[in-house]
Amino acid sequence: MKFGYFITYVADVATSVAFWQKAFGFDVRLHAPTGDYAELASGETTIAFASHTLGHDNLPAGYAPADASALPQGQEIALVTDDVVAAADRAVAAGAALLSAPTKKPWGQTVAYLRTPDGNLIELCSPMAA
Repeated sequence: MKFGYFITYVADVATSVAFWQKAFGFDVRLHAPTGDYAELASGETTIAFASHTLGHDNLPAGYAPADASALPQGQEIALVTDDVVAAADRAVAAGAALLSAPTKKPWGQTVAYLRTPDGNLIELCSPMAA
């Protein structure tokens, strides 16, 4: 088994994709003609967006949208970058909320936490030393 992709259900797929392109520089790999699903080219693992309509079709009993709470959900998407400070600044300029400024951790990694307009918790981090 391998981790294939992460899908987040969002109010507007095109708006979410545009934010991720501006904030993190990812290119679109796939955008469904129906407009209710899209994927970003993000390395080995795909980040994908599906509309709430599609989410309710897939999960008829419902789900809790990532932006339904004032607090972020207890899960995060980690994005690795050589320049956490610049990446955080770019994401905030694109509309993310900075939750925790870039901080050097005791193990040497620099880490910042953001929340996307759709409510997803993002960890920006430098690569781990070998």
